[in-house]
Amino acid sequence: MNKTVAIAVMLYALPVAAGAESWSGYRIPESGTSVEISASIFTEEVGRPDGYGVQYQTSDGRADLTVQAVPNDGSSPSAFLAKKNPPAGIIYKRITPRFFVVSSVRRGKIWYDRCNFGSRYVHCVLINYPATEKRQWDAIVTRISRTLSGG
Repeated sequence: MNKTVAIAVMLYALPVAAGAESWSGYRIPESGTSVEISASIFTEEVGRPDGYGVQYQTSDGRADLTVQAVPNDGSSPSAFLAKKNPPAGIIYKRITPRFFVVSSVRRGKIWYDRCNFGSRYVHCVLINYPATEKRQWDAIVTRISRTLSGG
């Protein structure tokens, strides 16, 4: 199989998997954080983040997802984001009193970070995926982001 055909097959498979009924809820019991994730895309559990949660990646390692909850120290979303020391060159940023969303491109990957602020915890999803596959990932990232909630 030549390189062009292999890339086309890979790109075709992603939307098919995203449309399949393979979404499932993930919940962090300690914090009440919950989110829908695609079990057919993020198939490998690869670690634990700071605080509570889990880290997943695709079977080929080209994309990853972190679901995380950390104690809310009373910082505003803006102050919390500043403490995370995000890289320069943020392409998209939205900050409200209850959440923030930031996104940019780094080393050929889009990184997306959304955190919702509850009274006791900050509930976050962080997603990294190939920038060349942006269109295929848009609906996946949107669904994950919109289903993020916390106790």
